[in-house]
Amino acid sequence: MNRIRKGDQVIVIIGKDKGKRGEVARVVGERVYVTNVNMVKRHTKPNPQINQPGGIIEREAPIHQSNVMLFNSANGKGSRVAFKTLEDGRKVRVYRGTGEVVDA
Repeated sequence: MNRIRKGDQVIVIIGKDKGKRGEVARVVGERVYVTNVNMVKRHTKPNPQINQPGGIIEREAPIHQSNVMLFNSANGKGSRVAFKTLEDGRKVRVYRGTGEVVDA
């Protein structure tokens, strides 16, 4: 079970985009793609087969998941994540600071 999943709100804690918030678009291994964070410019050739124009395209680059924290909307800060097993046997993520369950 991953600490950070697709659709989570995260905050960047280190690097050029420190302090930026965004939603996780996808998770690939230990790297995450966050919307409007770690933007890079790619020089692409036109590809008429998939109707793609050429030029300079700006898109998200992956960022390591250790450089982002799950955003806790209750206190407005980033929070570490722990795992807890409930009485019914489900394994859920909880915020370490408050003990509140992340997955409702």
